[in-house]
Amino acid sequence: MEQERGSPHVVRRQLLLGMVAGTAGLATARAASGQRGTASNWPDRPVVYINIFPPGAATDTLSRVYCTKMSELAGQQFVVENRSGAGGTVGQAAIAQAPPDGYTVGLGSIASLAIAPSILPDLSYDPARDFTFISGLWKVPNLLIVNKDLPVRTLPELVELLKKNPGKYTYGSSGFGTSPHLTMEMFKQRAGLNILHVPYRGGAPAKLDLLAGRVQLMFDNMPTVIASAREGQVKALAVTSAERNSAAPDIPTMAEFFPGFEITSWGSLVGPAGIPAPLVERMSSLTKQALQDPGLRRFFEENGATTWWTTSQELADFRTAQQRLFAEVIRATGAKVQ
Repeated sequence: MEQERGSPHVVRRQLLLGMVAGTAGLATARAASGQRGTASNWPDRPVVYINIFPPGAATDTLSRVYCTKMSELAGQQFVVENRSGAGGTVGQAAIAQAPPDGYTVGLGSIASLAIAPSILPDLSYDPARDFTFISGLWKVPNLLIVNKDLPVRTLPELVELLKKNPGKYTYGSSGFGTSPHLTMEMFKQRAGLNILHVPYRGGAPAKLDLLAGRVQLMFDNMPTVIASAREGQVKALAVTSAERNSAAPDIPTMAEFFPGFEITSWGSLVGPAGIPAPLVERMSSLTKQALQDPGLRRFFEENGATTWWTTSQELADFRTAQQRLFAEVIRATGAKVQ
């Protein structure tokens, strides 16, 4: 036995077996390390953040401020890519189709995740199945603005003008199925108005046509249009939050004239389905830090937005509840793709 152990043949065989075992052990260790590092080392390269609306929209401004802070915290760039169209559903589909490795995430919105399922018949994704819900980001009211040359100064005056001229005036929106579109449809239903919808690929081009007088009124996310209202380029008549907004406390709420009228837009951080739970927790934790930053919070508030952090499960549950809510609103207003 001692002689067999010491033979060159046996020694060589034992060395080979040892090398195989060592290699297997090293591979296992590396795999385990890689699995642990998926969360702890993320990100080790730039992260693509898909904004589902075009440059210049409220979501673009808020997204870029958030991504700048996340870049500082994570030590890697969060690169914003705008993929707009069809009320945000084009970009939302792109997020759903990305690899679930945490390096492609993006905006989940009220329009594309809560409203679109009830208003767009050919939606290419299932909001409940095709996404990983990471965290809430912000909530913003919509602001009702009109062309500065329109002969009204208050919401009651606007309603009177529109009722006297059925079918004469048009409203712009950031697209079918967005919260500004649905907000105006609710306004039409509550006030008994006849005005034509002109959809755009985002709020920014809609606002440009409103400034030029090609459309006369619109709702849009408050951060996009509050500066134009302050500068007198447009007239701001009402906000859609339940209470007046601290960024513009002199502007009344819709509910002051139409009790119970409230629609608040929201944005969230989502990724494709299948992102591992530890990585979701890592992204959520960094997002919480970003949203607690005083400079970011101040910027959001000055532009009419409120920071909104949630857990992954809280966001998923909230989205489900919002879809049910807006399905009822859509049935009540008769809003549909025209």
